Amino acid sequence: MSDKKKTVSSESAILSSVQNPRVKQWTELLSRKGRDKQGRFLIEGVHLVQEALRSVDLVPEVLVYASDKKQAIAGLLEDAVTKGVECVPVTEAVLAKCTDTETPQPVFAVVPKLPWRGSDLLAASEPNGLVVVIDGIQDPGNLGTIIRSADAVGASGVLLGKGTVDLYNPKTVRSTMGSLFHLPIVQGDLTEWLPRAAESGVQVVATSLQGAVSCYEHDFRKSTWFVIGNEGQGVSEEVRQLARHQVLIPMKGCAESLNAAMAATVVLFEAMRQRGL
Repeated sequence: MSDKKKTVSSESAILSSVQNPRVKQWTELLSRKGRDKQGRFLIEGVHLVQEALRSVDLVPEVLVYASDKKQAIAGLLEDAVTKGVECVPVTEAVLAKCTDTETPQPVFAVVPKLPWRGSDLLAASEPNGLVVVIDGIQDPGNLGTIIRSADAVGASGVLLGKGTVDLYNPKTVRSTMGSLFHLPIVQGDLTEWLPRAAESGVQVVATSLQGAVSCYEHDFRKSTWFVIGNEGQGVSEEVRQLARHQVLIPMKGCAESLNAAMAATVVLFEAMRQRGL
């Protein structure tokens, strides 16, 4: 992007054709293949765009808005122009073509993928960091909720292992409610990064139903990487072998188990409570 600040496009430049090359490029971002190809993703709606504009590390490359809603989002457009973001007015037809929701939001933005690496999580783990490790979560809503909970407790970051649903899936992005802009989120091989974390003095903790202690009895005040597993199978055996500590969530009622996102949230808030935050 040029250092020269861009301005809001004039009304005479309203983009109306769904066959326009830029529209086709934006539409590609609705698929994982397109996101991987371009190294970008879409965020939809006023709230997510506001969160992105507040981000230090991830300023949107372009903001696209409904030309007839310009007055309603005037403040948002002013913030975008201040940040040097190109703002493009389009028709409702173009918005509908480029967005994932049934009722298109008045604005969406194109954002570069997160820049974080595993080494950033190791650095954030000192001296008593808290990293959430995702082992094969498949539901985009669950992943988004876990990221939101990690943000809520002040976690140091999130590590997404292989087999986990795409972070940039539109449903995942919406479920984070903007939290993906608040903390480092890294995609990596857990068999590489969990041993590296343990070697650096981090305690690796996984949820389990066997040989585990109550999450309320385990000491989470130390630097911790907490692993939450797949909705149906839990933490994979390969990853479980890399976790020195196993915890469970005691339950008084008759439910057999908790939703993965709920389970992660319970443990994360217990960790926060122990840390006196």
